[in-house]
Amino acid sequence: MTTTENSTNPSASKQRVIKKYPNRRLYDTDTSSYITLAEVRQLVIEREPVVVRDAKSGEDLTRSILLQIILEEEAGGAPMFSEAMLANIIRFYGHAMQGYMGSYIEKNVQMFTDFQNKMSEQSGVGGSDAWAKMMQMPNPMMPAGYTEQMQKMQEQMQKQTEQMMSMFGLKR
Repeated sequence: MTTTENSTNPSASKQRVIKKYPNRRLYDTDTSSYITLAEVRQLVIEREPVVVRDAKSGEDLTRSILLQIILEEEAGGAPMFSEAMLANIIRFYGHAMQGYMGSYIEKNVQMFTDFQNKMSEQSGVGGSDAWAKMMQMPNPMMPAGYTEQMQKMQEQMQKQTEQMMSMFGLKR
């Protein structure tokens, strides 16, 4: 298995190295084979630590590949981001709050992911369909405290948003 240490994140152990060639093909050094963007997406879903490097220069292209995957997902059916949300994200580039916004979104998505994982553990429903399966359960079958935990998470996200907006004198 050919992997490399992550030099930017010492807590990460090993990463799967994908090389991107000028012909836009992606080469998985772990399997010694070419892979598709859909396969890179699957690695991400499986929480496989992945880094994409330009085959010639060694430049880290991971962010651009992840953004390309998001773009394809958004174009492929049921988008996650509304046009208004995308426009607002664009407006934050170059804004004094750009650094805070990225951190804010990241923390809230992580909080939601942690909550989802906790609900999956409590319900005993695993896999990528855990959330959908839980939402289809009748209320008496929902994990104990589900409603309270969901409400607490929403309140926490709202409080963080209000704190961030109050820094600019904006009120709800």
